Amino acid sequence: MPFEWQIGWRLVRSRRGGFVSFIAGASMLGIALGVAALVIVLSVVNGFQREVRDRMLDAVPHIELQLLDGVDPEVRAELPAKLRGWPGVRAVAPFVQLQGLLGRGDTLQAVQLRGIDPAQEGAVSTLAQRLPPATLAALQPGSRRVLLGRELARSLHVQAGDDVTLVRPALQPGESPRLLALHVAGTVDSGHYEFDKLLALMHLDDVAALAGGQGTRGLSVRVQQAEAAPAIAAALRDVVGPGIGIADWTRTNRGWFESVQIQKRMIGIILALIVAVAAFNLTSTLVMTVVDRRGDIAILRTLGARPASVMAIFMVQGAASGVVGTAAGLLLGLAVALNLDRLIPAIEALVGRRLIDAQVYLIDHLPSDPRASELLWIAGVSLALSLAATLYPSWRAATLKPAEALRHE
Repeated sequence: MPFEWQIGWRLVRSRRGGFVSFIAGASMLGIALGVAALVIVLSVVNGFQREVRDRMLDAVPHIELQLLDGVDPEVRAELPAKLRGWPGVRAVAPFVQLQGLLGRGDTLQAVQLRGIDPAQEGAVSTLAQRLPPATLAALQPGSRRVLLGRELARSLHVQAGDDVTLVRPALQPGESPRLLALHVAGTVDSGHYEFDKLLALMHLDDVAALAGGQGTRGLSVRVQQAEAAPAIAAALRDVVGPGIGIADWTRTNRGWFESVQIQKRMIGIILALIVAVAAFNLTSTLVMTVVDRRGDIAILRTLGARPASVMAIFMVQGAASGVVGTAAGLLLGLAVALNLDRLIPAIEALVGRRLIDAQVYLIDHLPSDPRASELLWIAGVSLALSLAATLYPSWRAATLKPAEALRHE
């Protein structure tokens, strides 16, 4: 091993100069805590994004085709079979969607009334697959039965067996809104607060009759791999012809995904600055070490050590401190990130309140998803900042003149 590495590592372990050693330890601790914070927060953001995405995909189709006015009836009739034969497509089911209001007593709630075919919906919706067969089979044509999202049913204070009133908007100018009594056949729980607050399922024929030619008609498409939906949707746009709108799940919820990505970038930058502050504490540590070791540096230079070797010694010392701090931070961050499901309930029990409110955060727990690519990025940034912090004091040590340093000893 080169003598520069040996001396540099010995300086890291040296206890000479209590205050200098304390500052060096504080610098490594600062790097470790900054790296750990970055790992934990980015893991939580990843877990939140994954959890909400998965729950979102339980309630929304991978690809949605909207059949606009003027679509050729022959194209409309052939489209389902054409889609089922498309590479990567698993299933296709029709839907009709209508916006309105649901009321019970003095309470009114906005609702997205979605008409489905119970026999086909299970093939395109994980939410429908989870429902008991009897619950889904209760949606019969003409029955006026409806399945409400859990949060919607809770806000209306209704349960299975109760009646609600649907306020359908006017379809023509001068027409009055129409009131229609519906029977609650049950509730559905997607695990996604925003969807459960708006979702109401009825039979396809009942919603089509209510829409009266209005509303949104289309096809729900489920693909083999959700990540492939954008590419499949782009390919379909080139062949389905005019009058058909196509949106995959990333475009349907584009605003939410973009906001999460922006927040993730900003959080990463802010926490990286915290790591930078901790890393540049190494500069003050090395400056004090150079001052404290002036005599040793002068002796090394007198014995024939080159300025580059002296510079390398202190760069090794700073880099080693950065490596130790980064490694400790990664281990601490992973330990916390992988055990959040145990730590959060313990903290909630300690403070006596819930930390995660589903009405605010869409989910009722704190998920975590550490990713190897991000861990490598965090480690690389921390080590690069630590190395950069060593450059100035190492250069000052290399330019120290032996005669002047020994004169003051």
